[in-house]
Amino acid sequence: MVVPMDGFHLAQAVLERLGRADRKGAPDTFDAAGYVALLRRLRAPQRGSTVYAPAFDRSLEEPIAGSVPVAPDVPLVITEGNYLLHDAGEWASVRPLLDEAWYLDPAEDLRLERLIGRHVRHGKDPAYARDWVARSDEPNARLVALGRHRADLVLTTV
Repeated sequence: MVVPMDGFHLAQAVLERLGRADRKGAPDTFDAAGYVALLRRLRAPQRGSTVYAPAFDRSLEEPIAGSVPVAPDVPLVITEGNYLLHDAGEWASVRPLLDEAWYLDPAEDLRLERLIGRHVRHGKDPAYARDWVARSDEPNARLVALGRHRADLVLTTV
């Protein structure tokens, strides 16, 4: 079962109200405390009680509550996201809740190509997608890279 961290993106309306919409994807544009609470619930499931996690719908660019059901008898939960190894604020509570953490380190040109392609596939103009990646995704990637040493395994691609 995969439970994505991206379901904890703050809603677009909230990001706009907070003045963070132009930085969507930065650590402070997520509900990190909510994500930590979910990880704690998943580590200590109640007998017979399904835990419902949110997911992120890229076609809407919004989180969707309760879209990932995790039954109490699921033997393995994989979570993924940029800030699992981040050590600031509420994010610092994530790593101790993970049995193992892997850091994926693709070649920079491949990572950039994939990021731009993802934005274009979801309706963004290619020029806008390149600008967004340079302005928002790249600063986030540099921050994510600082946690690399906290990973149990680093997977690199060329």
